Amino acid sequence: MTPSVPKTKRVAPTAGGQTTAAQTTAAQRAVPVKPELAHVDLAHPDLVVSDHELLPAMRLPAARPTSISPAGARPPHAALHTALGGLLRDHAPEAALLARVGEAVLYLEGDTLELCGPELEPPDAWLESGEMTWLARDGELLGLLWSEAGAVSPTAVEVLTMLLAASRPDGAGREAEVLVTQLPVATAWLTPELVFRRVSRPFLELLNLNDAGVLGRTVAEVLPGRPALVLALEQAVAGRSVRLADEALGTRPVDPGSTDTRSIKTRSADTDPLPHTARTRWVRGEARSYVGGWGAGVMLTLQDVSGEYERASRISALLDTRTPAALLTEAGVVLHASPGLSELAPQMAHQPQAALVGVALWDWAGLADTPSAEARDLVRLAARGEPAQAALPLANGETLTLTLRRSVKNGLLVAESLGAPINGTAPMGLVSQMLALSEDATVLIDAAGRAQLVNDRAAALLGVEASRLMGLGLTRVLNELGVRVFSPGGQPLALPDWRDPNLPARKEVLLALPGHSLRHMELRITPIGPEAGHKAGGVLLTLRDVTVLRRAEAKMHHDARHDALTGLRNRVGLREDLAALQVPPGVGATGALVCLNIDGFSALNAALGRIACDRILIGLAARLDDLVAGQNQIGQNQPGLKNAEHRGSGQDETGQVGAAARLEGGTFAALLPGLSEQAALEAVQQVLSASLRARPHETALSFALGVAALEGDTPEEVLSNAEIAVQHARKGGRGSVNVFTPALRAGVKSAYALEEDLRGALAAQQFTLLYQPMLDLKTGQPLGAEALLRWQHPELGLLTPSAFLEIAGRSNLITSIGEWVVEAAVAGRDRVRAGCAAQAHDWQMSVNLSLEELRRSEGLRRLLPLLSAQGAPDIEVSAGSLLDHSDQTLDMLEQLRTHGARLIVDDFGDGPGSSLSALTRFPLSAIKLHPTLTARLPGDQKVVTLVQASIDLAHRLGLSVIAVGVETTEQLDLLRELGCDAAQGYVICPPLPEVDLMVWLSQH
Repeated sequence: MTPSVPKTKRVAPTAGGQTTAAQTTAAQRAVPVKPELAHVDLAHPDLVVSDHELLPAMRLPAARPTSISPAGARPPHAALHTALGGLLRDHAPEAALLARVGEAVLYLEGDTLELCGPELEPPDAWLESGEMTWLARDGELLGLLWSEAGAVSPTAVEVLTMLLAASRPDGAGREAEVLVTQLPVATAWLTPELVFRRVSRPFLELLNLNDAGVLGRTVAEVLPGRPALVLALEQAVAGRSVRLADEALGTRPVDPGSTDTRSIKTRSADTDPLPHTARTRWVRGEARSYVGGWGAGVMLTLQDVSGEYERASRISALLDTRTPAALLTEAGVVLHASPGLSELAPQMAHQPQAALVGVALWDWAGLADTPSAEARDLVRLAARGEPAQAALPLANGETLTLTLRRSVKNGLLVAESLGAPINGTAPMGLVSQMLALSEDATVLIDAAGRAQLVNDRAAALLGVEASRLMGLGLTRVLNELGVRVFSPGGQPLALPDWRDPNLPARKEVLLALPGHSLRHMELRITPIGPEAGHKAGGVLLTLRDVTVLRRAEAKMHHDARHDALTGLRNRVGLREDLAALQVPPGVGATGALVCLNIDGFSALNAALGRIACDRILIGLAARLDDLVAGQNQIGQNQPGLKNAEHRGSGQDETGQVGAAARLEGGTFAALLPGLSEQAALEAVQQVLSASLRARPHETALSFALGVAALEGDTPEEVLSNAEIAVQHARKGGRGSVNVFTPALRAGVKSAYALEEDLRGALAAQQFTLLYQPMLDLKTGQPLGAEALLRWQHPELGLLTPSAFLEIAGRSNLITSIGEWVVEAAVAGRDRVRAGCAAQAHDWQMSVNLSLEELRRSEGLRRLLPLLSAQGAPDIEVSAGSLLDHSDQTLDMLEQLRTHGARLIVDDFGDGPGSSLSALTRFPLSAIKLHPTLTARLPGDQKVVTLVQASIDLAHRLGLSVIAVGVETTEQLDLLRELGCDAAQGYVICPPLPEVDLMVWLSQH
């Protein structure tokens, strides 16, 4: 190898930014650097040192070095910054990286390198467009990778994640020793004595070596006869960045147990340009000084560039064509001519053929008149970049239609004919012009399978000048170029037979092209008759590139099945994963689906903000994704596990794999084949046990968990079962867990059926009111009654509000039902006053209304006109609804009172809903004691005291007191003694229909 060494040695500048003479002198006699004395400057990154970062530093453009640390001081983690920048530039140049490095967050994009604070929060723009990939290891979010152009390569994600994981304080010891060996590039770590310490697997494969023949041996032993290489590596040890010239390695298979490496033979590209053979690999290398966790040394990287030499060799072979073609300088001098063009010159017997290479085109003896003015003008036009085509008379009496154009390489012209010269005419000229205008890649093939016309798009697709393809067998050319054809599903296909009698043909194929690119092409093969210029006819091969369309379709397919924020599967994708789980007969349960919901997610989102909450969701998604991936890996390694609780551990014996999904908002799912319901819950609870980081602090979250088995149900049913389980868990409070049972689904079906029946109950007049009278404890006279709603269900019988009001509250039915209750109660009040004028001329009726429903709907706006028209009843509101002391609540109650309603606080005195301040803030008239207080009278003296105090307090505030749930005469006597104003309960009268109420009133 011939090293290429920079002329100027890079040394760290002083604090003032200048390089001193002393430093230059020291650099010239540089020796291997010690870690404790090393220094890294982002503007001079050739010599990179680190305490535990283990990747070779990549050259990073100088970008605000002062933002990292003052000049002359060693920036913390500087080598890691440089390595990350180099890897990002090489593997994902279009991407930006946010990564946690120590206690700060590093931002890398292009030439920009900044430390931006302690929080790993993506910019808003990352959430609005492009594609964001998280870099996570063991459930910890290490960084975020974002690209406007779409997903970055898996290699970039793997290498960056590996480097960030190794840079963690707890990661160096775990991953440092294997990091180099896992690199996806050919890399070797050498000690200052040029002894191989670590090598990557691609390095061994590239040189056809093995660990035993490399590790612990010197470069001279492993690669003998290379003094230039050893000299270059010694310069790298001294601090220089050395580029190695291309070199051809002749290899032979090495026995795995052998340590003999002398079979490696080399040729320098500069001195021995022999063509590529099947036993030769061309490599290009670079060596850098590096100091890491193992000490000082050299990082040697190699790159296989055999493809470049193979392609050059193949293109050179393609120049051997019978079609007239040539390569010229802009001055018109012929550099290379095909045999087909050279043979057009007349040849005298026993005389050598007239020379063409090295002479001006217009002086060529094959032309009829030399020097040819037409040929000279043709060259001038092409040299100026203008269209150049002319019919040149030949010395043999024929006419050659020749076109000239500038090559993609400056200073060269490409000459090619439009077809074989035939008696002074160019019969293929019109066809050639038509093909040139085609937007598709088009090749005209004769009956023998030779390319006769190739348009520019076809030549660009194959990466070869069109003139070099003319006259060659197309099948042979494609094989020489390494072009391969596959079906859309990836199955290899043979190249078609151009003489196939079943033509025309049309199909879509995958075309593997030189340079390892893969294109989706629509292939059409159309037969061409003899009238096209060939006696035996031929075929027209047309290729339309539909890669962009197929990629767009693939992206749409991906986006339709994945969550945009987290990248996990969405509901549609999870359904497909469930459907893909094929359960063989007799296998039984194959796993579990766990649904989880973040408790109080809406409040959390409002408190932390969207960006912080999105970060929590991304971190949670990373943990679930790691959980599923880990279970799948365990299942692959241990397919025979059949423990009842952990059978398969992620993959059961059928090879099924799991998935993580985000269903909506704060709801996620984990599909865990091979685990029982209990084992799946434990696995999910374990990954959720640690806090998630949001803003400067970690946020402890609780989750509602629901789990369903996969046994014997369709994908829709399994997902529905898990969601039903988590819904029931949410009702149980924070951190609740629920296992699906058929009874839960039966309850959901029953509630749904009840809601459907409820929608028609009003129209069918199935609602009715019962009335429970209230008694004045001072006079013993009835004061009024509370209207109690009942639903006379045609199948279930008489239902109390507790059976259906929650269902009505989830829809708009609650407002319509409330209106009906008020109308019916007012009408009943008026009928009682008319029918029992002597006993109930001032009879009052009270109804229960939900302030929450009035707040979030148009209920109040629709209720007020009704109160004004018929006279307002007394309105009872729960004590809990008055905890909201907002002006909206006050305004609502003021409007009700203004329209004549007396406001009564229901269920006062028990639970957190009894707010004493509400008694003074709102325009109330009375309170109703909670039935639980009445039930503990007269035996509980503390309750007696509490009731006495409540009555005294209410009276001092000008409020009446009504006791509810009075069941015994002892309770009634005590309440009268304590000064309670009124009472209702079964000891007075049970709830009655209106007719029975009239009879009761006539008797009291």
